[in-house]
Amino acid sequence: MSTHTDALANVYARSLFELATDDGGNERVLEISEELEQICELTRQERELGLFFSSPVIDTKKRGEALSAIFANKVTGLTHRFLLVLNLKGRLNHFESIASAFDALVQEAFGRVEVDVFTPTPVDAESINIIKTRVTEMLSKEPVLHPYIDSSMLGGIKLRIGDQLIDGSVQTRLRRLSESIKTQGGTAIRERFESYVEEDNKQ
Repeated sequence: MSTHTDALANVYARSLFELATDDGGNERVLEISEELEQICELTRQERELGLFFSSPVIDTKKRGEALSAIFANKVTGLTHRFLLVLNLKGRLNHFESIASAFDALVQEAFGRVEVDVFTPTPVDAESINIIKTRVTEMLSKEPVLHPYIDSSMLGGIKLRIGDQLIDGSVQTRLRRLSESIKTQGGTAIRERFESYVEEDNKQ
């Protein structure tokens, strides 16, 4: 999961993380994390549900009743209660950001790091394992890989780790080569020209 988080989202995520830890330790934390991700996916896929979460004009009481009708006995009691609290506080429209902040806490607690992998074509399992091994060596953390297809790429690979982009695409290599030719190549040409001039002056 990758989206913007803010101070408010971090506060709610931290509170939920602590409640989940007290409720059932790491197992409960992972269960809650999975439920939040599933709800986020539903709000992205179902436009009406997304509007239901974000609309400021829906009556709080009616929305709470609807939330219970939709999620009661479908998610853990803690997740259900958390949704109701967000609704009462008028923060349900921040749900995705809160879920993202919660996921970041989970990754940190379990020594994991989320990595978005961009390639021009689908990668096989062997390539994924190689990427995973390399990232583990770089960061000393267990990477959770999210592969994406970027058809605009000519080749190579791009990795996004948090706010950092590691660009190994062919476009970037070509751009760097071009820049190198313009700078280093131009310098070499000037130096060669100057040496010719010096030799002519000596004759």
